[in-house]
Amino acid sequence: MLSGSEIARALQGCWLLFRNRPEGMRYLDQSLEGFWRSFAVIILVTPMFALSTLSERKLLLEEANILPENFPDGVFWLAQFTRLAMDWVTLPLVLAALAKPIGITRGYVPFVVARNWSSLLVSLPYAVGAALYVVGVIAPGIMVLFSLATLIVVIWYQFVVARITLQGTIATTIGVVVLDIVLSLLIGEISGRLWGV
Repeated sequence: MLSGSEIARALQGCWLLFRNRPEGMRYLDQSLEGFWRSFAVIILVTPMFALSTLSERKLLLEEANILPENFPDGVFWLAQFTRLAMDWVTLPLVLAALAKPIGITRGYVPFVVARNWSSLLVSLPYAVGAALYVVGVIAPGIMVLFSLATLIVVIWYQFVVARITLQGTIATTIGVVVLDIVLSLLIGEISGRLWGV
């Protein structure tokens, strides 16, 4: 189980990385044990993901004018959490296979550790926007714009994390970020088709 001090230290490191400061990596446990422990961050990310999914559900209901009792809740939630689980492990698995061919073997563990922990920081603004929309403080259009603006910042953050941890070429760094995005979109599509939502 992740300790409070470990979480606080990791978030401090992730905030430094967000500010483009490589010393943020010193706050993250990059040992083999730290690598595996970083996957437990999904436990902390899940409540914020659930809140974002709840806002997505509300948006779907409003835009399609569907009554809540006619919405396939079970299948919808199952598809979303399947997507989260698949997204959490797919990029690390793909990069494990590609690390040697593309020359990122040394940076692989630091990258995965930083990616997992930074997911917690990245989830916060999405959760805030989702919460404001769910309780009716902001309109759907504002929530969508806020999410798009957050996405742009997140992509930049992913680039910074990849550049600092992988220490590869710009092309490799961009390639890893694009791969992450493409895999996430592909997983979302597969998950939606698999569960019919």
